[in-house]
Amino acid sequence: MPAAEVLLTLDGATVRFGAVTALHGIRLQLHRGERLALVGANGSGKTTLLRLLHGLLSCDGWREVHALRGTGRAPVAAMLFQRPFLLHLSVWWNLMLALWLGGVPRAERRARGLDALSRVGLQATADRPARALSGGQQQRLALARAWALQPDILFLDEPTASLDPSAKREVEALIDDFARSGMTLVMSTHNLGQVKRLATRVVYLEVGRLVVDRPVDRFFNDELPHEAAQFLKGELPWT
Repeated sequence: MPAAEVLLTLDGATVRFGAVTALHGIRLQLHRGERLALVGANGSGKTTLLRLLHGLLSCDGWREVHALRGTGRAPVAAMLFQRPFLLHLSVWWNLMLALWLGGVPRAERRARGLDALSRVGLQATADRPARALSGGQQQRLALARAWALQPDILFLDEPTASLDPSAKREVEALIDDFARSGMTLVMSTHNLGQVKRLATRVVYLEVGRLVVDRPVDRFFNDELPHEAAQFLKGELPWT
């Protein structure tokens, strides 16, 4: 059986913001088809690591993007933020602008846009102002924009943190559907139930250091270092 395809590698990656070191010597590989969840307390470095993996931040150390097997091209990546940024345009034109900025050829944009809105159940809202949508609909539109780019990797920063339970279930179902279609996921989250439902692998961060990196079942069932165990129990003290 061939080894899992590596998409991204970090080796000794350190990120500093002025005098503050946000990540310390991170070593990590992301493999194709994984669903990687980044967990930890506030300030642990989850979002910083997510942005570094996506290439939005520079680092000391090594970050390498590996060409896809059989194609020679770098993996396409997209990112979904906790609160999607939507322009004062219709749902349709928010989607079309994203495809234009993503370099999608004009001849492909309409078909991709229609497919994306159908995928997230927003066909009937195409002409509505995007900012008039509910919170759950806005996040589904953000997912449609990401999916329409046909990314190999989807980065998600607390994708359901600001949603009500019903909208949260809808967005989780879409994320799960994307993963089942072959998309690689990396998400930061405080929701451990969501980790159990969506992740295959868990990284636990503590004050910018990678402390635990395990398959999801071992993360929740095997013995953990003290701080990670406290985090799971909801007993990590305020700092």
